[in-house]
Amino acid sequence: MRTDLFDFVLPEDRIALRPAVPRDSARLLVVRPRPATILEDRVVRDLPGLLRPGDALVVNDTRVLPASLHGRRLPRSDGEPEPAVAANLIERLDGSRWRALVRPAKRLKPGDVVRFGSEGRVCFLDQLDATVEAKGEGGEVTFAFAFHGAVLDQAIEERGEMPLPPYIAGRRDADERDRSDYQTMFARQDGSVASPTAGLHFTEDLVQALHQRGIGLHRVTLHVGAGTFLPVKSDDTSGHRMHPEWGVVSAETAAALNAARRQGGRIVAVGSTSLRLVESAAAEDGTLAAFSGQTTLFITPGYRFRAVDTMLTNFHLPRSTLFMLVCAFCGLDTMQHAYAHAIAAGYRFYSYGDACLLFR
Repeated sequence: MRTDLFDFVLPEDRIALRPAVPRDSARLLVVRPRPATILEDRVVRDLPGLLRPGDALVVNDTRVLPASLHGRRLPRSDGEPEPAVAANLIERLDGSRWRALVRPAKRLKPGDVVRFGSEGRVCFLDQLDATVEAKGEGGEVTFAFAFHGAVLDQAIEERGEMPLPPYIAGRRDADERDRSDYQTMFARQDGSVASPTAGLHFTEDLVQALHQRGIGLHRVTLHVGAGTFLPVKSDDTSGHRMHPEWGVVSAETAAALNAARRQGGRIVAVGSTSLRLVESAAAEDGTLAAFSGQTTLFITPGYRFRAVDTMLTNFHLPRSTLFMLVCAFCGLDTMQHAYAHAIAAGYRFYSYGDACLLFR
């Protein structure tokens, strides 16, 4: 399909820079596409009443790493000035090596050493050095860190800031509040460099209300990569390739979801990451099996959903794979209508914004 079909204009003041407080007070646009599109303005805390007893929510329990680092290139023998370096870690390669997006990439070359600082922090380790092992395109480098494994993880945790998406980071700096705001209450498994943002809307009170309603909650893990923010640059969706992301659906979770479906419950994916992982683990008949590995599933209109019936998700960027996914779920015309309503009604967009509940 033509990529420009998924374009729309969003006023800048609709981009949320902070989440709603409390989290479940965010607005919720309910979208029912059949037999005719019905839109309903609610709030996230209404979710239990919008679902049925026996439904099964699937949440992503990945934990976002504070993967935004700031430092300085150490002196070279040529005496060139030492530039400040900003790096966003985007993919762990092994115990000591990461791929990263850096600025200014043109001031780095293989063999350079970058020392990442700890301004304003009390750190267990005095310094964190990384050698530029290789350079790629578009500001990408491979760093080989001086530390390995758990020690490296601790050093990154101490020095790093939350890797806020560009549409927020371009308008304000990350701060200590983001360390909790940009992490879901389900976060357990380290590995993401972006938040599974639909999960940001949940609170203990909301989870308790879902439980009392007889709605199950099940965990999967998909480590979200930086590619989640990238627009599709090709003129046609067939020219786009998804960045691989690693995920796990346990045998226990697969069995619980299969049981819920047999008993008439619906699978409700909390976010695009949960949806893509569940669909990756599903057979043609919708039966789920344990899954562990990478997924590159790219969902566009025409995709036949196997397992997921309902979806809770945020409002997404134009021309993004995420907007294409929700258009596949509800129909392109339906989602264009829903987004136009959301913009006109003042809904807040993107990672810290409001949500929508989509029925397939």
